[in-house]
Amino acid sequence: MIKTSKLFGSKTRVTFSLPADEPPGKVSVVGDFNGWEPGRHELQVRRNGTRTVSVPLEPGHYKFRYLATDGVWLDDEDGCELHL
Repeated sequence: MIKTSKLFGSKTRVTFSLPADEPPGKVSVVGDFNGWEPGRHELQVRRNGTRTVSVPLEPGHYKFRYLATDGVWLDDEDGCELHL
């Protein structure tokens, strides 16, 4: 799941969210905005049963996916593209 909220100026905070236990192990969000670099935006477990990471982004079009332990790729339920 993806949530967005406007920040000061032109940026938008994009929060990426997955269940805390599916898939097991570490998960990163990778995409155009971080050079597809695993580990740079790793999702952290929250008390509400999810794991999330927030990334401030400028307006634009971005592609992304989730990369889990052992090279497992996942798509977001809302799609794999952002239009900000």
